[in-house]
Amino acid sequence: MGLSPRRLPNPRNTNLRTNPKLILLAVALCGSAALAQNRPPAEHWVATWATTEQLAKPVPRRPGGGPPSADVGRGSARVNPQQGPQGPGRGPQGPRPDGVIPPTLEAQTVRMIVRTTLGGRRVRIHVSNAAGMTPVTIGAAHVAVREKDSQIVAKTDRTLTFGGLPAVTIQPGVVVFSDPVGLDVSPFSDLAVSLYMPKDTGLPTGHPLALHTTYISPGDVTASAAMPEPTTTLAYLWLSGVDVTAAPEAFAVVALGDSITDGYRTTHEANRGWPHVLAKRLAANKATSHIAVVNEGYSGNQLLRDGADVSALARFDRDVLGHPGVKWIILLEGINDINTRGRTEGADALTSEELIAGFRQILERAHSFGIKVMGATITPEEGVPTASERGEAIRLAANQWIRTSHAFDAVVDLDAALRDPANPARLRAEFDPGDHIHPNDAGNQAMADAFDLALFKK
Repeated sequence: MGLSPRRLPNPRNTNLRTNPKLILLAVALCGSAALAQNRPPAEHWVATWATTEQLAKPVPRRPGGGPPSADVGRGSARVNPQQGPQGPGRGPQGPRPDGVIPPTLEAQTVRMIVRTTLGGRRVRIHVSNAAGMTPVTIGAAHVAVREKDSQIVAKTDRTLTFGGLPAVTIQPGVVVFSDPVGLDVSPFSDLAVSLYMPKDTGLPTGHPLALHTTYISPGDVTASAAMPEPTTTLAYLWLSGVDVTAAPEAFAVVALGDSITDGYRTTHEANRGWPHVLAKRLAANKATSHIAVVNEGYSGNQLLRDGADVSALARFDRDVLGHPGVKWIILLEGINDINTRGRTEGADALTSEELIAGFRQILERAHSFGIKVMGATITPEEGVPTASERGEAIRLAANQWIRTSHAFDAVVDLDAALRDPANPARLRAEFDPGDHIHPNDAGNQAMADAFDLALFKK
C-alpha cells in the first residue's frame, strides 16, 4: 500500500492569522531585526594612558624617604616638584624622583596631568580604590585639555559622570569607569583630570612616580581654570586610566615592568621614559600610527613575589586585561627578583628556572586572551650594592632563554642596547645617571630605538 504525498500547509490557513501569541512573536522578531539594523556600531575604545595604582596597601613617604608629612595636601605645606628627580632628597643611590602620597584628602580637589599617546573624539577615565581600606567618594570630576601648569583650556572643560550621576562612591578594591564625554583629544596632548574628594578619604590608592606635577587645592575647584594656591606632589591619586574612542584598527601596547619602565631617573615633566618615546616612534610611522603605548611600570616591582606593590603575576589581570584594546605586552621584569633573592644560596634562593617559569606564566595567560608578548632582556646593573655574581649568572641565563627559546611572540634586546661593550655587566657610561641601574633620558631613548616597529604589525 503506497503512501499518499503529504500536503504542505497553506500559509493562508495557518494559525498565524488567528493566534495572537504568534502574531506578537512575529512582530517582536521583526522589531528586533529592525533595531539591530538601525543600532549604531559599537564604539572601539582603546587605552591612551594608564598607570599602576597599588593593589597592596600603600606606604606614604617623603621624596627623601622619610615619614609622611601630615600637612601634605592639607593646604599648609608645599612639596616642591623639583625635589623629585632633581632635588636634595636622597635614596640609596641618589635623588628620589617619587612623590608624596598624602595621608588623606578631605574637602579638596586633586588635579592630575596625563600625556596621551593616541587621539580620539570621546574620552573616559578609570578611577581605582584598589588599595583602599574604606569606601571613597568622588563628589565631582572634570576632564579638560591642559594649557600649562594647572591651567586648562576653558572651552575644553567637561563634567564627568558615573552612571549618569555627578558623584560616585567606590568600594574597596573596585575600579570604576566614568561615562564617556565628547572631547577632541590629540595624540601626545596633556589632559587635566580633576577629582573633588568631599569626605575623609583615608590613605589614597596612588602611584608615587607620576613625573608630572599633581595639584591639590581646598574645596570643589574641579571646574576652575587654574588650581588656586595649590600644594603639589609628583604622585597620581586614584586615577588609573584614560581611554579614547579610536579607529577599528587601533590598539594598545602595555609596557609591564618595574622602575626602569616606570621612568625612574628620567626628567620631570619631559615624558622621556622609554614607553612614551616608543609611542612617539610608532606615531611617526604611518604604518603604526594607530598604536598606543601605556606604561604599567611600578618601581620596585618583582615578577614573582610581592614587594613594592604586588607581583607582576598578581597584577596582570588589573594592569593588562583591565584596559581596552590591548593586543601586545612588552615584558621587562626580573631585576628586582634577582636583587632580592638572587644573591644568596638557600631553600628560598631564586633560580633562573623559577624566573623563566614566571615568564611562561605571563605568556600562557596573555595568549589565552589573544594578547601577544614581547620579551625584553633584563638590563645590566653592575655597581649596584645588591648586585652579585650569582645574580648576574641568573640574569645571563634568563636573557639567553628570552633570546633563544622562541617562547615569546617577539623579542627586544634592551640588554644589548644599554650595556657597556667593554664590560657587558655594566650600563654604558652615557646612559648611567649614577645609580648604575636606571637609564637616564639618553638610555631611555636608546631603549625605545631598539624596537623593530614592524613586529607590532604581526
